[in-house]
Amino acid sequence: MNSTNFKTWAQSAPRLVAVAAGRAAADLVIKGGTWVNVHTRECLENHDLAIADGRFAYCGPDASHCVGPETEVIEANGRYMIPGLCDGHMHIESGMLTPAEFARAVIPHGTTSMFTDPHEIANVLGLAGVRMMHDEALMQPINIFTQMPSCAPSAPGLETTGFEISAEDVAEAMAWPGIIGLGEMMNFPGVVNGDPQMLAEIAATQNAGKTVGGHYASPDLGPAFHAYAAGGPADDHEGTCEADAIARARQGMRHMMRLGSAWYDVESQITAVTEKGLDPRSFILCTDDSHSGTIVNEGHMNRVVRHAIECGCDPVIALQMATINTATHFGLERELGSIAPGRRADVILTSDLKTLPIEHVIARGQTVARIGICEVDCPHFDWPRHARNTVHMGPAKTAEAFEISAPNGANTVRANVIGVVENQAPTKALKADLPVTDGLVETIGDVCQIALVERHRATENVVNGFVSGFGYKGKMAMASTVAHDSHHMIVVGTDRAMMAQAANRLSEVGGGITVWKDGAELALVELPIAGLMSDEPAKTVARKADAMVQAMNECGCTLNNAYMQHSLLALVVIPEIRISDLGLVDVTKFELTPLFES
Repeated sequence: MNSTNFKTWAQSAPRLVAVAAGRAAADLVIKGGTWVNVHTRECLENHDLAIADGRFAYCGPDASHCVGPETEVIEANGRYMIPGLCDGHMHIESGMLTPAEFARAVIPHGTTSMFTDPHEIANVLGLAGVRMMHDEALMQPINIFTQMPSCAPSAPGLETTGFEISAEDVAEAMAWPGIIGLGEMMNFPGVVNGDPQMLAEIAATQNAGKTVGGHYASPDLGPAFHAYAAGGPADDHEGTCEADAIARARQGMRHMMRLGSAWYDVESQITAVTEKGLDPRSFILCTDDSHSGTIVNEGHMNRVVRHAIECGCDPVIALQMATINTATHFGLERELGSIAPGRRADVILTSDLKTLPIEHVIARGQTVARIGICEVDCPHFDWPRHARNTVHMGPAKTAEAFEISAPNGANTVRANVIGVVENQAPTKALKADLPVTDGLVETIGDVCQIALVERHRATENVVNGFVSGFGYKGKMAMASTVAHDSHHMIVVGTDRAMMAQAANRLSEVGGGITVWKDGAELALVELPIAGLMSDEPAKTVARKADAMVQAMNECGCTLNNAYMQHSLLALVVIPEIRISDLGLVDVTKFELTPLFES
């Protein structure tokens, strides 16, 4: 039962009324469970749920009057009945999976609703790519809502993308059936400065009665922050501390606290609720970016809820932040996010609210997973050839493409260096004194080279720079066509010849991630769709991703989920310093900055 043929509450109401009154039989009855009511924050023992047409018809102490000869009965045996989990902000492409395979991966973890922003594919394939993601999302047995990407490029004038998104594109997409709102408005300087296109995109979304996603990646909570809030974004997930969380809630925004593969921002912010006592209705839990290895090995939204509980949050409040709060935020409180009459029958059976084992998952009234096994089909979109042929970097690269020439006569240079910060999206703007040999700048210590290889239009452009924090040793290189948000190719390495080999390898396979050491390839993750995703099963991709992480370790990197840090080195909307196809970017000033100090 996909989203295109699922009946509305109004269409199902006659049958729901008849079932609740006992005049008709339910399709499914769950008996003898503890109903976790996220509307009232109660745990009600010995209750039953009756389901018809994929919606809850009766939620009460005894549903025996709803049972007929054909009714399926599930014995809860006292287990908790909790709403299906909702991810309020995430990017499917970060899982390196298509929507179908992402759904198949997260269903056993209890995620039944996702609010996705496919701005990764928008940068590569434009509006057509967003439509492909949207259409595959609607084919799935769970609820995948699409936010129309707002910023491609994310920082106009500082990067070049494969395609650009216009205000007209946004207005067009608002009429698509699966569009729930506008994706994160990353161009916060544009909003603050009254950029006509950014405000037009927000206006088109508001005029359609839909939700505007936010992204204010700045520590400045002064007038600029207030101007951004006044522009219309209704939520934000870029906070990293308690003060960020409080500031957003006070401005009437929903503050989203994320736990992804590399973003550990819940613990530092949930104290706004657990210690400061702010109303938890203003807070939402999300993942933002989770790669396939994290999903397969650790979980998805169940992982986030467990973490919030471990950080001192009351279990039912944590569940509210991952269910009803999310649904309310997107205007869907009467449709999903709770166990109540008329809502989509998305429910999880679990024996413990704190450790949250996901034992039985039901979505739209259908069993979709039991004990970690997905039991439903997740249909695939027929991705066209042009979506699988997106790496256009021109002729094969040689070591010379990665040479960095020093200023004439220099024996050393002082370079601006991108400093990676473990478990956080922001980077540090560092300085390093680097030696010069035969006119070329060499790296020392923890500093290695980074290069952005243009891969959308075959311009043959390569921008070189320096990065610190990965801890690489010996001769190595790592390349990826996942490079948020412009998704050119990012190559990091200590050896120029191997950097060329890595880049050429990704051109050969149509995109993905590759790790090289001592002249040999240690790991390869093929991502042929837009250079971002694989349509292989999540476990297959996760095995390859695990091998990639192990290869990074063999090259000396011990950072937690360092691949996510690698993939964000071109994200020119998060401070302090990044790289783009136009050069090095000072994100604190939103301007290009030289590689060397004069």
